[in-house]
Amino acid sequence: MYYLMLEVFIFGYILIVLEHNIHINKAATALIMGAGLWALYAIGADDILQLGFSESWKLWLDGGGETGHEGIIHFIVHHELTEHLSEIASIVFFLMGAMTIVEVIDEYQGFRIITNRIKVTQKSKLLVIMSLLTFFLSAALDNLTTTIVIVAVLNKLIKDDETRWYFASMVVISANAGGAWSPIGDVTTIMLWIGGQITALKIIEEIFMPSLVAMVLPMIVLAFKLKGEIDTPDIHEDENTAFIKLRDRIIVLVMGIAALLFVPVIKSYTHLPPFIGMLLGLGVMWFMTDFKLHNKTAHDKRKLNVGHILKKIDMPTVLFLMGILLAVGALSSAGHLNVLAGFMQEHFTDIYLQNTLIGILSAIVDNVPIVAAFMGMYPIAEAGATGEMTNFVVDGKFWEMLAYCSGTGGSILIIGSAAGVAAMGMEHISFTWYLKNIAWIAALGYLGGISLFYLEMLFM
Repeated sequence: MYYLMLEVFIFGYILIVLEHNIHINKAATALIMGAGLWALYAIGADDILQLGFSESWKLWLDGGGETGHEGIIHFIVHHELTEHLSEIASIVFFLMGAMTIVEVIDEYQGFRIITNRIKVTQKSKLLVIMSLLTFFLSAALDNLTTTIVIVAVLNKLIKDDETRWYFASMVVISANAGGAWSPIGDVTTIMLWIGGQITALKIIEEIFMPSLVAMVLPMIVLAFKLKGEIDTPDIHEDENTAFIKLRDRIIVLVMGIAALLFVPVIKSYTHLPPFIGMLLGLGVMWFMTDFKLHNKTAHDKRKLNVGHILKKIDMPTVLFLMGILLAVGALSSAGHLNVLAGFMQEHFTDIYLQNTLIGILSAIVDNVPIVAAFMGMYPIAEAGATGEMTNFVVDGKFWEMLAYCSGTGGSILIIGSAAGVAAMGMEHISFTWYLKNIAWIAALGYLGGISLFYLEMLFM
């Protein structure tokens, strides 16, 4: 059953890649794969756990947990699944809240205030502007929220689908690169920061330049590739007549941006998961927009009510992400990812090669369990350590490079990061199109940042 789980994951992954060839929605495949892997894990748990690959099972036994079949089922249902479900729900609720806020701003035509002031029509110049904006904004917010916002703006700026796909792909690369150098920009960076492996100021100082290279190199390639002028989409008549006053648009836009900006602030002060701040912001927006609607016509009330806007949320994207995270969670619990991490630790002793491979792996499976596995394998070395152990002290090279690689490596494939999945769902970007046109460009930036990191180590 242990090897069958791996085979099911590989087969499901292939079906997701071939979505546009077999005409089966990737969300359906991901849900079958995610739920199916947990079912296989539960059915074969007695034999799987006896293999000894699951670190959490070892901890369960060390803590005096129950053994036997009933104890194993209790461990899987009330310990493993509950723990992963908490992490998955946190990401899914965050994504749903962010997407709803963006849809509310869009329905109130708030983004038109921004897009109407963007006078750049040359593709290459607009690409540079949006890339830099995404890079720095994702450090202040996070890569997922920033991607959702910027892709929504691009939808109002660019009419041609393929051109918009190139821009949205560059947004994913920029958002992941921008999130890597900020202690609050990416889930894995947050994990390392909270875990004590890195400090906020040092990670910014050491990772900023490699992250910038990871964004700039792909941006330069695409800037040369994208020639000509932007073809802007037509404004529908209902977009011109939906509002009487510009003030409504400004209020909703400001509320939406404030709701997004306050998410990391609330997290820093309360230490609650980010989705709490996101849902709080959404609730405030919902309350205020309902309060403002009492002066609207019946038609506008139906159109602008958040309950109505919720129907526009791209649920297949949300369910796809949930299925992928469930699948990776099952592999993590059964010990597959620990085996992979152990294999890398044994056969690739160089920390730079290890981290480079971790980044590539994060394009295939979720980077969170991979990073968690290596955090557990390598304890933080004490200050004053010598030799190789200097790489594992607080702010050591291993931890800094782990933050960079796990954050930016996911850009190599469109489903390698939550930001990529969000962009894929919002713009219906094909996996094969991204693989053909963007993967090598993202890999170029990723390897360029690693090269700079290595050179800094040699000459500093």
